[in-house]
Amino acid sequence: MKKQPQPLSYGYAGKAGNILLTALLIITLILAFLKASSAMTYQPSKLDNALSAEISKQISQSKLPLNFPLSVRRFYAQRQYNANWVANPADADKTWSAMLMIDCVLQFGLNHADYHPTELLYSKLHDILERPNQVPLAEQARFDIMLTDAMLSFTNNLHYGKYNPLFAGAKIDKGNLAFNAIDVINNAMQSKDLMRAVLNVQPRSKAYQNMQARLHVIAGVQTGDCYEFPEAEVRKIALNMERLRWAALDTDNFIHVNIPSAMLSFYHNGAVDSFRVIIGKPGTPTPTLNSAITHFTSSPEWRVPQSIFTKELLPKAIRDTGYLRSNRYNIYNNAGMLITPDRDYLKAILKTPKRYYATQTSGCDNALGQLIFKFPNLYEIYIHDTPDQSLFFKNNRVFSHGCLRVQHAAVLAGLLLKNDKAENAITVMERDIAKGIKKDFRLKTPVPIAVTYITCEVVGGAVINYPDPYGLDKNLDMLMYKKDDPTLNIGQN
Repeated sequence: MKKQPQPLSYGYAGKAGNILLTALLIITLILAFLKASSAMTYQPSKLDNALSAEISKQISQSKLPLNFPLSVRRFYAQRQYNANWVANPADADKTWSAMLMIDCVLQFGLNHADYHPTELLYSKLHDILERPNQVPLAEQARFDIMLTDAMLSFTNNLHYGKYNPLFAGAKIDKGNLAFNAIDVINNAMQSKDLMRAVLNVQPRSKAYQNMQARLHVIAGVQTGDCYEFPEAEVRKIALNMERLRWAALDTDNFIHVNIPSAMLSFYHNGAVDSFRVIIGKPGTPTPTLNSAITHFTSSPEWRVPQSIFTKELLPKAIRDTGYLRSNRYNIYNNAGMLITPDRDYLKAILKTPKRYYATQTSGCDNALGQLIFKFPNLYEIYIHDTPDQSLFFKNNRVFSHGCLRVQHAAVLAGLLLKNDKAENAITVMERDIAKGIKKDFRLKTPVPIAVTYITCEVVGGAVINYPDPYGLDKNLDMLMYKKDDPTLNIGQN
């Protein structure tokens, strides 16, 4: 019979507490029994070489259902294919700790089915450790390999998330990344506390820690929760913990823009300043990304995106020949030559719009407003001011073509300069804005920015739900849990 899991509230960074007393007591009793019995039955001289050979054989055949096969191969190659979990009775406490973590992955927002639950049975481990001579070497080797893969998977999933758009499992498995799960497991095996060493790879952001604490409460208090299909609230939090793993918000100074809440938060020197933002419409969604703000520009000139140039600007100009002049638009061909088109010329441009582009000069009604904040990204989006401040007072701020419009842009710019120890430039910026002078203000230290899609957060222990403007929760839920649950969005505000 499978041992029932106990709730884990063990903390990374000392925030979530220690293992519950019940779990500690169970592990202590198991270890005392195993160490006493294994001392009488374990014969390393007869088993080690044969077990290593069997592990090497099984890995080389590549028939095992591994999540990270290349990592598993590197792991065992580094240790000459010696077993890690089942060969040394002195490490039995770490083996049982690993089993307990794998058994209760739901408490970390992960899916128990992803970690070989039909292979990693307590009864099988008990037999291997207590009566190794009675368990075929093939079964011992397979168990050791599968537990290694489960722990490497768990470690990578805690750090990167399982469905990270920038770090797919195959990319992580190839190695050569700053984070290495193999090193984490090796170091954990040498530490006094394997759980703490592994769980420390989780994100350290306050938002993630709050979700983790809440999930311990609702996913760890009922017997069997680690095996049952999680309910809507658990899964809702789990989806967003996964997304926070993608965000990598582990620095002291950073900007976090959350699309569903339509808010920008600047974390700096222990303080947090928040600003309302306008996000992209479902037809032109704002993408999630990680980058760093390198500079901002006062009184910027706007180069009109091609889609807006074709679908909006040209039709308006054809209907009203004064539209371009009154809104300070200029049209150029791709050679950079300024065009002064009449209605017929505009109609001709509309037939081949990719040969032309438009810009809007700075001014109070420039679409970019008084400031634009730049950060490298594949989507060519940016954060900018806007002349239409009334939209910030709406609850549903979904109006843009994908870029982010921010309220009180000058205040944000001033905070960035102060954080960059360039307070003297604030007066210059305010003067340039007032006079309509275009100028770049470059930050000596770029500020990391993460644009996320977090549809709930935990504040004061309570879950606050946000709209799902692009309908992405359902897709991620399907990936993580392989089931379409109509109750997932219950409780949306």
